[in-house]
Amino acid sequence: MGTDLVKAPKLNPDCACFKLLIRRSKIHRYGVFAGQRIPANRKVIEYTGKRLNRKEAKYRGDGDYTYLFAVDSYWTLDGAVGGSGAEIINHSCDPNLVSRVMKGHVLYMSLRVIKPGEELTVNYNFGKDVRTFPCSCGAAKCGGAIGKVKA
Repeated sequence: MGTDLVKAPKLNPDCACFKLLIRRSKIHRYGVFAGQRIPANRKVIEYTGKRLNRKEAKYRGDGDYTYLFAVDSYWTLDGAVGGSGAEIINHSCDPNLVSRVMKGHVLYMSLRVIKPGEELTVNYNFGKDVRTFPCSCGAAKCGGAIGKVKA
């Protein structure tokens, strides 16, 4: 089945700790951009969505688009349903955010200072059981594919 493509992404300001904007991205479709300077090591936004069990997540995970984030070995969040806007943050091989799972919540934290207007990115860290997708992050350290196991 897969997940339906998020056609009109929106940000939930209750989940964001800084001013964030959605704009067209050079990486893929839409992206989330800093609307103000974001200091290093700060919570930027919480990834939210419908909570799915393993069976439901496997069913929704088959497709070209996915907004799924595994919280643990049983629960997964589907950002396409009730997402905060974090679900459209694009992948980069040299990201400025990192994801942290804390007490069942998925938080995106800044790895360094993020300048106003800069696109927010995270390494999707796809497991080896997930197919690879071409990467267009443009980073100097780009591995060429999302989900590619780097040697």
